[in-house]
Amino acid sequence: FVLALLAVAVVAGLTGKMLTTAFGQGFAWHAFHDGGFMGGPLTPAQIDDRIDRMTKHMAIELDASADQQAKIAGIAKAAVNDLRPLHEKAQAARSQAVALLTAPGIDRSAIERLRAEQIGLAETASKRIAQAVADASETLNPDQRRKVADWLAAFDGGPWARWHHG
Repeated sequence: FVLALLAVAVVAGLTGKMLTTAFGQGFAWHAFHDGGFMGGPLTPAQIDDRIDRMTKHMAIELDASADQQAKIAGIAKAAVNDLRPLHEKAQAARSQAVALLTAPGIDRSAIERLRAEQIGLAETASKRIAQAVADASETLNPDQRRKVADWLAAFDGGPWARWHHG
């Protein structure tokens, strides 16, 4: 659940948006909000609320203490706050990409520079997410980490694997 918490709150919320925005799709961030499908982006308060709810659920599933729950929520919130500027940079890159790809002449070197910048943003985000996952994992004891591993093993065949029995 720790991995799922960070994956949903951080990866899907920011990294997914960063990558899709960089290539002009602009969908992932807007799909995660409280008003229903495609109602707008999450506010920082809504993100914090989601993290709190997910860590509360995780604490129940892992029999985690209130202290562990608070630490993991803090780790996730810090990671989201650190990744938010990357999200904003990726959104700015979207307009650059559109301008480059709709210009009368195609500037391949400018496209390559933009691509390299976006890969750099993705690398920075990936490192920050890995740090948050490691920090959250250190908060749990070995039995709790084993429960997380067992839960993740249920998804080895993809999110629908547990319903496919043949």
